[in-house]
Amino acid sequence: MAEWQTAEQVAQTTGVPVATLRRWGKSSLVKTQRSTRGTRLYQPHEVATVRAKLAGEPDDTRYRVLLGNGRERPEQVLPPAETLPVTCIDLFAGAGGTALGFHNAGFRHGLLSEFDPAAAATLRENSERLGLGWNIAEGDVRRLDFSGLRADVIQAGFPCQAFSYAGKSMGFEDTRGTLFFEFARAIEQVRPAVAVGENVRGLEKHDGGRTLTTMLNTLDELGYRVAYRILRAQYLDVPQKRERLIMIAVRKDLDAPILFPQERDYLISLRQALDGVPESPGQRYPEKKRRVMELVPEGGNWRDLPEGVAREFMGGSWTLPGGRTGMARRMAWDEPCLTLTCAPAQKQTERCHPSETRPLTVREYARIQTFPDAWDFQGNLAQQYRQIGNAVPVNLGYHVARCVLAMLGAVPRTDDMLEA
Repeated sequence: MAEWQTAEQVAQTTGVPVATLRRWGKSSLVKTQRSTRGTRLYQPHEVATVRAKLAGEPDDTRYRVLLGNGRERPEQVLPPAETLPVTCIDLFAGAGGTALGFHNAGFRHGLLSEFDPAAAATLRENSERLGLGWNIAEGDVRRLDFSGLRADVIQAGFPCQAFSYAGKSMGFEDTRGTLFFEFARAIEQVRPAVAVGENVRGLEKHDGGRTLTTMLNTLDELGYRVAYRILRAQYLDVPQKRERLIMIAVRKDLDAPILFPQERDYLISLRQALDGVPESPGQRYPEKKRRVMELVPEGGNWRDLPEGVAREFMGGSWTLPGGRTGMARRMAWDEPCLTLTCAPAQKQTERCHPSETRPLTVREYARIQTFPDAWDFQGNLAQQYRQIGNAVPVNLGYHVARCVLAMLGAVPRTDDMLEA
């Protein structure tokens, strides 16, 4: 079992300053956990490995790129297994991140539902060109009748909405009027063996945790055992610090464990992810902003600007509390990228290229989300950024899908699958 120590203890044995350790932990560059007293703990061997990597020392193992079949290009999604006789329905499919991950794991898709016209066009274009054979239903999911459909799995990245609780039992009926209800309605009508829900990690504490409780109670009421985990994509073959809440439900009449992927002991750096990335369109800074961003070093932010420049650039945000570390933020080559947003040049969540003074391009965005270079995005530039930024990373979807396949007995369970 890995040894966990306080920042002060690890600093003594590794020579990494406490302040640096806390920065690495906050940015998820190293794993941390809380002690029973609330103190953040670190693993000395992990810290030493990251220090070696950042110092350019050889024989680093933490940053290995292991994407299957010995391939070492992180932009290449995990290789498709042979297609298995296991079917899936994907709701709120977006640009296809989860669907492609499930496809690469071996799933066959019976239906993908997507409301946004540009994202639906992306699904159609890639399905036709790459021969995926997906049936894409564009439009309002509330108009779909699932009663005649059958599938082993239903997957949905439903939007998080507030519910009303006054005088109610916090069950299936309480979700009416929300898009989660459409996920639940599909489950009720199709009765899949497994259902997978995905959302932002903030769902766990949304409305004091009551929103998530309502969802879990709903799945229980529908006849499913359910568990959830917050998965960190940066430890699952994704070059991005991105956390997602994944809930997995299995029908109560089935004797199957609920499995989640175990986090790996390596990361993929932005340098690895963007190696050989194709040229593509991207946003550009206005000249005034470009001159400001030119002053920010690799991995830096507004704190690295001269005070007068920073005050003018930040405007009213200058007096706000908190670190505001997303402002004037330039990415670092030797770390995973920060979480991608729907646009790379938003003032509060800047995603500037590590060495060029410009926002990340569309294809760079796609690499970071582990879409293959052959995956085309439809719509205008803003719509393409939004589709990629909203997507579940393909490789994260792959790892979840392999666990679901093991739950169904379609593939062997492996040591890197953890029972809930």
